Amino acid sequence: MTDFIPAAKPLIGDDERVAVDRVLRSGMVAQGPEVAAFEDEFSAHFVAGRPVVAVNSGTSGLHLGLLAAGVGPGDEVIVPSFTFAATANSVALTGATPVFADIEPDTFTLDPEAVAAAVSPRTKGIMPVHLYGHPARMAELSTLAEAQGVDLYEDAAQAHGAALDGAPVGTFGTFAMFSLYPTKNMTSGEGGMVATVDGEVARRVRLLRNQGMERQYENEVVGFNARMTDIHAAIGRVQLTKVDGWTQARRRNAAFLDENLRGVIVPPVADGATHVYHQYTVRVPEDRDGFVKALREEHAIGSGVYYPIPNHRLPSLAHFAPGLDLPETERAAREVVSLPVHPSLSKDDLERVVAAVVAVAGAGA
Repeated sequence: MTDFIPAAKPLIGDDERVAVDRVLRSGMVAQGPEVAAFEDEFSAHFVAGRPVVAVNSGTSGLHLGLLAAGVGPGDEVIVPSFTFAATANSVALTGATPVFADIEPDTFTLDPEAVAAAVSPRTKGIMPVHLYGHPARMAELSTLAEAQGVDLYEDAAQAHGAALDGAPVGTFGTFAMFSLYPTKNMTSGEGGMVATVDGEVARRVRLLRNQGMERQYENEVVGFNARMTDIHAAIGRVQLTKVDGWTQARRRNAAFLDENLRGVIVPPVADGATHVYHQYTVRVPEDRDGFVKALREEHAIGSGVYYPIPNHRLPSLAHFAPGLDLPETERAAREVVSLPVHPSLSKDDLERVVAAVVAVAGAGA
């Protein structure tokens, strides 16, 4: 029987287990020294020393980042519809309105021209998503935000180590959020990191994550319990020592797929962009769902469709966008398939993926 090749595979080994056991033996299980060390190490590794605050999930990171940036009722934040719902959810949870703009067909990220058309007097900020590990067009979006007098935020959930013209994602906006969910390029088991423009924004995120207090029982604002545990931070600290090697493996795997795939549209990389391939996402213009089924049932190859229903058509978010037409978003939702690219793939695995894709595409799914 042919072994199944999964679309994603978390990498958690003995080093992470040793780190967890160290924390359990210490008795310091809640937010403590491991979290503080993880914040410092993540900051130095990914965001050029910007202040970083650890939280219990990526969604919490977006929510608290927006609140710390002053987003609230009466405001609008422009977001893509082609992404996971947490992006727009986090805006809605502040009481503000998510305003959906269309994407570019090549990078699947916000189209600056569509964003410009969506700006209104109520626009507080623009929040691109560095989708699949490819950076959004931050130069154009930064220029637009400055010209319009609005903020720029970054959903970098899938983009640890991505860069644009040498500048790492997470260093462009008022804040940026990195997810540490198990299938991301690195994990802490669950969690998120909020990189901030300055110490004052970071302080507000710290207050909000910890019931509104920095010192016990001296609550300054109404806050949440969104703390990261030392157990999760210990896992993340180990993963941080490995993520660069994993990213190099992802890029090598993507290069092999680029060179050898036929019958699908492989993902282009913009000039000056460093893609970290959280997902390797191709387009299948005809019968995408049949293609996915054939890969799984005939060739034991897993894949993922991220995302089949645009946010502006979800029952939870559609009321923010009645009658909205986003043609590139709709086309991507019909056509995208993410193929295995994770670091666990062997050369034989990659050759199997290529052979399967070529066969299924050639057969018309």
